Amino acid sequence: MPLVSRPARYIGNEWNSVHKDHRKQAVKIALAFPDVYEVGMSHLGLSILYHLLNAQEGVVAERTFSPWVDMENLMRERRVPLFSLESHLPLKEFDIIGFTLPYELCYTNILNMLDLTGIALQSRERDFPLIIAGGIGAFNPEPLAPFIDAFVLGDGEEVILEIVERCKGRKIRGSKEELLRDLARLEGVYVPSFYDVSYNEDGTIKAVKPKEAGVPCKVRKRVVADLNQAFYPTATIVPYLDIIHDRVTLEVMRGCGRGCRFCQAGVLYRPVREREVKLLTTLAEESVKRTGYGAVSLSSLSTGDYRDIEVLVRQLRKSFPCERVSLSLSSLHVGRFSLELVSQLKKGSKSGFTFAPEAGTERLRSVINKQIMEEDLFNTLRQLHQAGWRKVKLYFMIGLPTEEREDLEGIINLVNRATQAKVRLSLSVSSFVPKAHTPFQWEGMAEMEGLREKQKFLQKGLRNKGVEIKWHEVGMSFLEAVFARGDRRLSKVILKAWEKGCRFDGWREHFRFQLWSEAFEESGIAPRFYANRVRHENEILPWDHLDTGVDTVKHSETPQSTAKHSRSSAVRQCRFTGSATHG
Repeated sequence: MPLVSRPARYIGNEWNSVHKDHRKQAVKIALAFPDVYEVGMSHLGLSILYHLLNAQEGVVAERTFSPWVDMENLMRERRVPLFSLESHLPLKEFDIIGFTLPYELCYTNILNMLDLTGIALQSRERDFPLIIAGGIGAFNPEPLAPFIDAFVLGDGEEVILEIVERCKGRKIRGSKEELLRDLARLEGVYVPSFYDVSYNEDGTIKAVKPKEAGVPCKVRKRVVADLNQAFYPTATIVPYLDIIHDRVTLEVMRGCGRGCRFCQAGVLYRPVREREVKLLTTLAEESVKRTGYGAVSLSSLSTGDYRDIEVLVRQLRKSFPCERVSLSLSSLHVGRFSLELVSQLKKGSKSGFTFAPEAGTERLRSVINKQIMEEDLFNTLRQLHQAGWRKVKLYFMIGLPTEEREDLEGIINLVNRATQAKVRLSLSVSSFVPKAHTPFQWEGMAEMEGLREKQKFLQKGLRNKGVEIKWHEVGMSFLEAVFARGDRRLSKVILKAWEKGCRFDGWREHFRFQLWSEAFEESGIAPRFYANRVRHENEILPWDHLDTGVDTVKHSETPQSTAKHSRSSAVRQCRFTGSATHG
């Protein structure tokens, strides 16, 4: 441990960590997060599953994270296999390894962790432990299909317990194929080895079909209907070192009803479900008591849209005097801003607020269905300044469908006006990446060189404005788009890139685009086919056999509405049609 940076990443034994005697457990699960400890320990889903599983009789769940480069080198040099934090046992001794899939650029880390475990990378070449994956990345799992035995779609709180029960009944070490066949019949579980994918001559998908009877043609995601009845941990683990979200995270609601056309999470986490104020207050009080944290973050995709947000904040402020516990909101919509709400938060932390205009003109915001009026934003900034807040972050995207020069100029003009509110502005500017299951899933990503030119244009226009700007690396966004819209053929690219040494592709200092380019070329695969190509509306998409419960429809608007929103005949408006059961 003295030989590696941040050794606290690997020692375990934190406050509220759970330790069980493995000899008395029927099922042993390693929860694996394909990034460093600080990132994984900030992931709410991982925390929920960890404490839920450990609350079950006969089940133990332990954590493991991707070792940093220095630790990996030492582990390989000294032949130390990847281990869990609680027992420090090799992962090979567990029955199930469950990966979280938070984003596309973690794929090589998954292969690296499997290799450090000492098991075969390809599903067909190994027996146990069973490799399962879930999270937002599971909704287009095809690039990882050859490596993962089963994917969990949707909310994992219920389905993970059903998986464990089936593993208990078979005493886990029976026939892997029979167990997978049993799991494939569960709603929300996708077993890729039971599906055949065929292709057309032009490289598009011809069909995705089950190989045998009893395997569903479409796998539907699981939804926890009532969050008030869902498990939620209060004695969460308190790390020894600072993590990204080092506080109590209180999930007030799940889902978002705003329908931004670029937002994948807004589709995948539907329908909108809220927890009651009384329950949230109890959870917060118990969490602070059992962890000692002095900060509570109200978390959701759009926390400001929580129906009783003002009531909740007032109640929490009664429970927590301002000198003891600070309150913060993870996201606040301009239209839901209120001075009363801000005044309650002001009594605690003054970290700042974040708003996401996304685009620089009302026309383009209408195209992406982002319902923000500029005057409302400016009024909000002025009120924040008057209330004593000084820091505001604004999120923008470039390369959106139908974007033109005047939309980029609109970002510059909007920021110039925003600086007049006398708040300290920081900007985060990302590149649009079309994602599976969204209304923009058919659109192509803008070319990389064009995106870099847009970045230069904005940088020049905002020079000497006293605004801090953070840019997303264009090459990273391109690779994200490739895998976000990819199919099974990309698995050989991931494998080759990992063999070349790709790790931590989501970290700028470790991202090596040249190695990825070589991996694509050597695999005979053109990445632009996946990232930049506009898909035909009748084309079978790699994820069409996975059902989110939300119908995503591409259609042509009337000439009047198309003229209003779009200046390119290749771009169409899109809409959501909620299913009867999911809303």
